[in-house]
Amino acid sequence: MADGKKQATWGGRFSEGPAALMLRIGESVSFDQRLARFDVQGSQAQAAMLAHVGIITDGERDAICAGLDAILEKVEAGRFDWDPALEDVHMNIEQALTEAIPAAAKLHTARSRNDQVATDMRLWFKFACAEVDASLTAVIAALVDLADRTRDVIIPGYTHLQRAQPVSMAHHLLAYVEMFARDRTRIAAVKEQANACPLGSGAIAGTTLPIDREFVARELGFVDAEGRPRVTQNSMDAVSDRDLFIDFASACSVVGVHLSRFSEDLILWSSAEFGYVSLPDAFTTGSSLMPQKKNPDAFELIRGKSARLTGNLQMLLTMVKGLPLTYNRDLQEDKPPVFDSFDQCKLMLDCVAACLPGVVANAVRCAAAVADPALLATDVVDYLVKKGVPFREAHHVVGALVGLSERLQLPLNELPFDEVSKVHAALGEDWVEAFDLEKALAARDKPGMPGPMQVAARIEFWRQA
Repeated sequence: MADGKKQATWGGRFSEGPAALMLRIGESVSFDQRLARFDVQGSQAQAAMLAHVGIITDGERDAICAGLDAILEKVEAGRFDWDPALEDVHMNIEQALTEAIPAAAKLHTARSRNDQVATDMRLWFKFACAEVDASLTAVIAALVDLADRTRDVIIPGYTHLQRAQPVSMAHHLLAYVEMFARDRTRIAAVKEQANACPLGSGAIAGTTLPIDREFVARELGFVDAEGRPRVTQNSMDAVSDRDLFIDFASACSVVGVHLSRFSEDLILWSSAEFGYVSLPDAFTTGSSLMPQKKNPDAFELIRGKSARLTGNLQMLLTMVKGLPLTYNRDLQEDKPPVFDSFDQCKLMLDCVAACLPGVVANAVRCAAAVADPALLATDVVDYLVKKGVPFREAHHVVGALVGLSERLQLPLNELPFDEVSKVHAALGEDWVEAFDLEKALAARDKPGMPGPMQVAARIEFWRQA
C-alpha cells in the first residue's frame, strides 16, 4: 500500500491507498515528466491570475513563482526526484512546491488536473510543431542544395518502377521539396489549432470563482496575430478533446510516408544495379560477414520508422473512438504516441538533412541509363501530333515502332528508315530528331515541367522561400 499522504490531492475519500499494481498501471510520470517546463509555465500563469483577481496575494504569487523556478532548475539539472507514487508530473511538482512554499496549497484553486494537463499539452504542441518545422526546413534546404548540384544530371523518370521519360535528378528531388513544404503547412495548422488556452475549464464545468481566463491566455502566449487572447469555448470539449493529438500524429505520419518514399529512392539509386548516387560513409554501415558491403542503413531505418509513426496515429484513433464525454482515464495513454511521433519524426528529418550534403551523383551511370531512346517514345508521339496526326493514332503508330524495334533487336532511334516509313506516311526522315535529349528537356518549359529553365526557377524560388 502507498503512503496516504502521497495521494493527498485526491485521497480524502479513500480509507486506504492504491495497490502496488495500481500504482504501476496508473503512473505516467515516467513519460510525462518531459512536460515539466510547460507545467511550470502554466502554474506560474495560474498564480499570476489568482493574484490578479485577488484570490492570493502578490507576495504569495511571487513565492510560488520563485519556488517553481527552483524546481524547474532542479529538473533541468537532473536533480529532481520523480516519485511514481505521485502518479504524474503535475502532482510531483505540486508536492515538492507545497513542501517548500506553504502558499502553494492555494495554487490549485479553480484548476483541475484535467485543464492543467490540457494546457501543458497545448504548450508542448506549440513547441513540438516549431521544432518539427525547423527540421523540415533543414531538409528542404538540403534537398534544394542537392538539386542545385544535380540540375545537369539527367536520369530516367519511372512509373511502375519502369523507365518512363527523362527528367533531371534535380526535378526528381524537387518533387520531395513540394511534399515537405506541404508537411510544413500541416504542422503549421496543428500549431494554430493548439493556440487556444483551456485553463479555467476545470474538471468539466469550469468554476464559480472569479477567475480571468483571458489573463492566463495572455500570460501563456495563447494570442492571435493582434495579441488578443484565445481561449477554448467549451469546458467539456477542452478537457476531453484529443483532436490535437490525432492531428499532430497524422502530420508526423505523413512526414514519415514522404521520408520513407524518399528513402526508397535513395536505397534504389545507391544499389549496384542503379548506381545513380553514392551515400556518405557516415550514414551507411558494413556487413559482419561480407567485407565489400556498404548498406544504406540510415534510410532503411527511416523507412522502417515510418511504420511506427503510422502505428502511433492508429493507436490514438482507436483509443478515442469509443469514449464518452468527458475525461476518461484511457486518455492518459495519449502522450506516449505523440511524444514518440515527435522524437522519431525529428530524428528521421535531422538524419536526412545531415546525410544529403554527402550524397554524390554518378553522372556517368546516370547518362548511360538515360541514353535509352525508348525514354523519348512519347516525344515521337508529339512529333506526329505536330504533323496533324490524332493523338490516339500517333500513340498506336509509335507502339508499332517499338514492336518493330523489339523484332529487329535495334534501338528505336536506329531503325532503318525504309522500315519506319512503312508504318505511317507522316514519319519523315527527320523523325530521329525527336531523340535529342537536350532538345526534349528544353521543350518542357511550362510551369511544373522538368525543363532546365523551370528547374532553375524552382530552385531559386525555394532558396528565397
